[in-house]
Amino acid sequence: MPTHTVQFQHLLEEIRSVFFVYDLDSQWVTYVNAAYEQVLQGTPAKVNEELPALLARLHPDDQEYAADCFARVTAGLLHEDVELRLLYPDEEIRWFCLRLSQHQTDEGGRTVVGFIDDITTAKRYQQNTEKFNTKKNSTLEIISHDLAGPLGLMQSLTSQLRQQLQAHADPHLDELLRVLFTTCRESVDLIHDFVDNEFMESSNVELKRERVNLVERVGIMVDNYIRTEMTLALTFKLEVTAPAIYASIDENKFLQVLNNLVGNAIKFTPPGGHIVVGLSEGPGHVLITVADDGIGIPDSLQEGLFDKFTKARRPGLRGEKSTGLGMSIVQTIVKLHEGRIWFESAEGVGTTFYIELPV
Repeated sequence: MPTHTVQFQHLLEEIRSVFFVYDLDSQWVTYVNAAYEQVLQGTPAKVNEELPALLARLHPDDQEYAADCFARVTAGLLHEDVELRLLYPDEEIRWFCLRLSQHQTDEGGRTVVGFIDDITTAKRYQQNTEKFNTKKNSTLEIISHDLAGPLGLMQSLTSQLRQQLQAHADPHLDELLRVLFTTCRESVDLIHDFVDNEFMESSNVELKRERVNLVERVGIMVDNYIRTEMTLALTFKLEVTAPAIYASIDENKFLQVLNNLVGNAIKFTPPGGHIVVGLSEGPGHVLITVADDGIGIPDSLQEGLFDKFTKARRPGLRGEKSTGLGMSIVQTIVKLHEGRIWFESAEGVGTTFYIELPV
């Protein structure tokens, strides 16, 4: 055996990642390194005997996805890492990352070679981070309404009071009211500028897409709004057609899109109204809807709604301002996900936004 081949095999036996070679013609694992024992708790010499039981432990939600990935790698069409879950005793779930590629042997056969790593710790950390970001984004929208609403009201009342006191000249009182009016206005602008900047920055960063259970993640977002129903005087609801619906998204950016749509629904839905987020699966796509029974969008404002600095921008029912950039950024992020967005609206009836993402 050539020296470089021996050195290469020695290196494979030392690495911590599982390395394997699978012969597609014989459907047989022809090689697996020693890391198989540590990472997957198997015996390298018995890998082919253990393979059926290993595959049987695939998470039910990942089985169809795994089959699709295997079909793509055998056709030479898989170009991304694959993340799968395995079920262990006591309902423990562990995450594994697979990097796979197809190769032709010197004899004309076909093999799949790959590396497998246990990414459970990193995945749990990432999920906690994304969960925090989801709550952070919805909380920012909620805070913008909770704080900006009363401040906007104070600003309006101060303006009215200044007008009524014009007949009673009191420079000191007029100055106090002017300071109060200016402080309220600047505070409202500061709140909305902060939320708008958080959202605008998200469109300037490259997508980091991964397979995400939308029911779980969007559910966290909607739950955050449900906790504020008494404060906002609105009712929030999540409607799904399946217990788990998966899509390949940049979780943080896409949930910012949904938060922006829910935030707009809040702006234009009077007290006592309803906002419903829906998730459903169709042939080759996932459909997400955000519907409200608010004041709707006038026909004259519907054209060009997704344009930058659109003429459709208008203040909310509680005086919330609009930069005119929000819907443009929403559309940009949806398009980056290879999806499309549209809406239906009628004055006095409400508005529904639709986002269709490819599976």
